[in-house]
Amino acid sequence: MEAVQRRRIIVRGVVQGVGFRPYVYTRATGLGLAGHVTNTPDGVVAEVEGAADAVSQFCERLAADAPPLAVVDAVEHCEVPVAGGAGFTIVASRTGGPARTLVSPDVATCADCLAELADPADRRHRHPFITCTHCGPRFTIVTGLPYDRAHTTMAGFPMCPDCAREYADPADRRFHAQPVACPACGPRLRLLAGHPPREVTGADPVAGARRLLADGAILAVKGLGGYHLACDATHADAVAELRRRKDRGDKPFALMARELTDIEPLAHIGPEERALLTGAVRPIVLLRRRAGDAPRALDALAEKVAPRCPDLGVMLPYTPVHHLLLGLPGDPPGPRVLVMTSGNLSGEPIVTDDDEALDRLAHLADAWLTHDRPIHVPCDDSVVRVCDGEPLTLRRSRGHAPLPVPLPLPVPAALAAGGDLKNTFCLGEGRRAWLSAHIGDMDDLATQYAFERAERQLESITGVTPALLAADRHPGYRSGQWARRAATGRPLIRVQHHHAHIASAMAEHGRGAGRKVIGVAFDGTGYGDDGAVWGGEFLLADYAGYTRFAHLAYVPLPGADAAVHRPYRMALSHLRAAGIDWAPDLPCVAACPQDELRVLRGQLERNLNCVPTSSMGRLFDAVSSLAGVCHRSGYEAQAAIELESAALAASGAPAGGAYAFGLRDPEDGEGGATAAAPAAPVTADPAPVLAAVAADGRAGVPTAVIAHRFHASVAALVGEVCGLARERHGLDTVALSGGVFANTLLSSACARTLREQGFTVLRHTRVPPNDGGLSLGQLMVAAAVHPTEHHP
Repeated sequence: MEAVQRRRIIVRGVVQGVGFRPYVYTRATGLGLAGHVTNTPDGVVAEVEGAADAVSQFCERLAADAPPLAVVDAVEHCEVPVAGGAGFTIVASRTGGPARTLVSPDVATCADCLAELADPADRRHRHPFITCTHCGPRFTIVTGLPYDRAHTTMAGFPMCPDCAREYADPADRRFHAQPVACPACGPRLRLLAGHPPREVTGADPVAGARRLLADGAILAVKGLGGYHLACDATHADAVAELRRRKDRGDKPFALMARELTDIEPLAHIGPEERALLTGAVRPIVLLRRRAGDAPRALDALAEKVAPRCPDLGVMLPYTPVHHLLLGLPGDPPGPRVLVMTSGNLSGEPIVTDDDEALDRLAHLADAWLTHDRPIHVPCDDSVVRVCDGEPLTLRRSRGHAPLPVPLPLPVPAALAAGGDLKNTFCLGEGRRAWLSAHIGDMDDLATQYAFERAERQLESITGVTPALLAADRHPGYRSGQWARRAATGRPLIRVQHHHAHIASAMAEHGRGAGRKVIGVAFDGTGYGDDGAVWGGEFLLADYAGYTRFAHLAYVPLPGADAAVHRPYRMALSHLRAAGIDWAPDLPCVAACPQDELRVLRGQLERNLNCVPTSSMGRLFDAVSSLAGVCHRSGYEAQAAIELESAALAASGAPAGGAYAFGLRDPEDGEGGATAAAPAAPVTADPAPVLAAVAADGRAGVPTAVIAHRFHASVAALVGEVCGLARERHGLDTVALSGGVFANTLLSSACARTLREQGFTVLRHTRVPPNDGGLSLGQLMVAAAVHPTEHHP
């Protein structure tokens, strides 16, 4: 008789809410094993008993054959005493103890559920909340662990007998699917219209919503992680009205299309973009607009949605409500492409609460398509683009949060507060870092409250109790002020902004301790060690520290925010620093009102409210205005985005090649560096570039050529300075980070230049290069400069 064996197995990772217990049940019963499986805060725990060979088979491929949404980090098993008994069961989840399992992100509606949604014979035909083990809400409905219905916002919807039968049937796709529901027992969709809002009765809410959209109305639509504002993208008046109500300026809107074929005439869709658009995450994907070859009517649509922007942000429907709103096969005609933008005022957090939606969105929406399943965790759409065949994440949120980022080094239990723009925070412990979903800009009080709620919630589902905090060095950052208040005796490490950017890129690429890189950090603003506004930095860095090897030469930032919103001010400051006269034929001079020009001249002469800056982002602004591209910026990086758009219109390599920066190298002078007095940084003077741009403009060189030559000049500068750093310090790896590297034209040119010189290049893919990835770098730096005896 074959020996009987019993083994206890603990599976850690994303193993709750993804069908892992049903998978274990099916695997065990198929091998004739007895035992049980349960969810615990530590993960999925199972015990199996039977013939030793069958037990061995069960354990061997448990991780390899796991359900598609599962992410198995570790499988531990050990032999335990034989207990006897027959049959295998899923037992009630165990609570108590610290959370150590991982929660799944929300997942787009799967193909099986979509087929049922469109099948008139199916009992869930047109059910707006259809879901199964393989799709639907997860992170945004979780209220606690372990992941069971009682710990989600579906707790208030008892299952009907039919749903309960599916839930208990191991052979059913909805076996232990926690959000399972049907029209008889699930959440209810409602359409409200008017002021004050009243429920529209006697009709299908979706059909009513589609009619309103077709008539040009603006709808607030409740999604997975918050409300969207939607309108028909082909209805020019509706798009313009939504832009006016949101005080959106020229900032691009995102689109949601019924099918890829609706977008293909508007934008280029390569295989990488196609995979992102149709995958389980369904982010907003930035697609290059078709330049000149799109039908005129469609090109006009794109221009209203994304004025003077080279890209269109597009996503496909990812919830049943979206699919119904855009129409199922056989439905009456209706809008096939919708503007779909966050349900909030610019700068505020996304609205999730239903009463708050009726109040805060009252002046933005004509009607509300809402439902009664609460959203527990706000979560904006993720945003991604493709750069050189690889994804470049610009906002890591829905579909990614709260999955952890693996770390190259163990860290103590720590919290990094991030920055004040595009804020995310980061919890870390051991070899995992949990970045929050997108929070937003911290200058709004509602966003600060959202930050506090999200931080408490992420602590609760990760089980991380921070013993160490990290924040930006900027004394005025609200994220840093919050960290100071929250520290309550715990150490708080202040991390330099651009060091954090480089550390973030290093961590994403698994760079170990003590392995320095040449870090190129280009962005709009970051508090420097000397009190200046840094942003065009070349650092020699590891996690524990950095040296400022080179930077853009300082120029005055006249009026701080005024210079950011009016790029012509930055152009005029650069011209004055370069010794170039403010001649009236220069576009930036012509764009500045005469009264402001006189005041600005005096301001610069007296150095009043003029913080010095080395910002590459502000240099892009200056060149954009000097070249006549953009003089006023209504949203972040507008001038730079429009300059990139202009450069893309240049065909091939423009005649004349790159402009040349002037390099001032202290080591070329007498004496050089000593151990007691390290060399001052190399400075890259943009004055020759400004002079060449002005000369090209006066000579009638096309704007596209000027823009392209400027991009090439920045890439050449990166290659030259990194070559100099390698020559002196022997480093051969370059990390590119900071918001300027969201510009794929520049990022590609820099990477190509560096690789041709033999460098290894680290660029962001999974973590944003902008300030949305800052907190990961802060975490790594804080752990390195504040070591503890034991990092688990």
